Amino acid sequence: MESAGAGPPMGVEEEYVLLGPGGLPEPGSARVRAVAEREPALARGEVDSELLQAQVEVATPVCAGLDEVAAHLARLRRGVVAAAGPGCRVASTGSAPFAPDEAVPVTPDRRYREMRTAAARLVDEQLINGMHVHVAVPDRAAGASCLGRLRRWLPVLIALGANSPFWAGRDTGFASWRTIVFGRWPAGGSPPFTAGAEDYERQVGELLATGVVADRKQLYWHARLSETYPTLEIRAPDVQLDVRSAVTLAGLARGLVVTALGEVERAVPVRDPADAVLRAAGWRAARHGLADVLVDPRGGTPAPAREVVGALLEHVAPALRAQGDLERVTAGVGELLDGGAGADRQRASVSAGGVDGLLDLIAPPPPRDPAASRRGAARRPPPGYPAGGG
Repeated sequence: MESAGAGPPMGVEEEYVLLGPGGLPEPGSARVRAVAEREPALARGEVDSELLQAQVEVATPVCAGLDEVAAHLARLRRGVVAAAGPGCRVASTGSAPFAPDEAVPVTPDRRYREMRTAAARLVDEQLINGMHVHVAVPDRAAGASCLGRLRRWLPVLIALGANSPFWAGRDTGFASWRTIVFGRWPAGGSPPFTAGAEDYERQVGELLATGVVADRKQLYWHARLSETYPTLEIRAPDVQLDVRSAVTLAGLARGLVVTALGEVERAVPVRDPADAVLRAAGWRAARHGLADVLVDPRGGTPAPAREVVGALLEHVAPALRAQGDLERVTAGVGELLDGGAGADRQRASVSAGGVDGLLDLIAPPPPRDPAASRRGAARRPPPGYPAGGG
């Protein structure tokens, strides 16, 4: 057994979509949040709103290690499901698989209303859910230097965390459609290379000066420096189907930050791929996930996904070993490679059980009454889904 070391503190945020009858997004976040305030398993304010009223977000407290992350995520997921009640499903999928006839309204917040005015259709399509891993860094200078060193590995996290294949009742052909939708924002996709805090602030300042990006909260890069906490925030993965997969990705994210901090301390030369290469690598990861080749961060050439993921594990192994996480994260990565990432599992669930199989996977329902079961059995798979049982 590995002995746990003292890695930097961390925290994880998860976004979920609320589904009503037929699996359609349901604008019930205000009700769920109000009930959550009385839920014994949840602390006050642990369930928050998101851009659209069919979404909620949770955040763990500061955690010393992966055991704490796992325990808090399990508790938060159970608490949100309890708060939602039997008529509303809480789905841990990177994209809502079905689209309502009318747009889901934004949360009644001035900033969100302004976003809706500025980018109406794009905001309407933000029924996407991510997983954000915050890892503590000594200061913004160290964080910015780490950002420049780890950004070449972020497409691999996209592939491992891909969990959004369905959109508007169809299979998109992508493993992470969320990555594509989110990349439409002006400050989306791969973060820019930054050599230090001054460089980071200069680039952010120049971007804000254009007036195209309203504020720092709209820096929707796959990783960024947090403006709220003393952390580097990795935002590349979709929200995960289960806690075990989320913990695996959280461990990899912390391993990347710790590895980058060590490189900064040792003045290891930076390997910095061109922005266009990273954009292509991220697109490839979003398209195929773990099912095909990826762009190898070590040389910018195609390589089998299993080989590229192995290179990531090798890269962060010393950090994981020092924190006592190597066995756990390696086993979790093996499960994703052998059993498939979330997108693979979603497609398999549709093949085996149709729409009901998909909904039961992304949002396991509470016990249903016989009438509800009969209503569910009457649904037909929409266009683009393979025929299945259920």
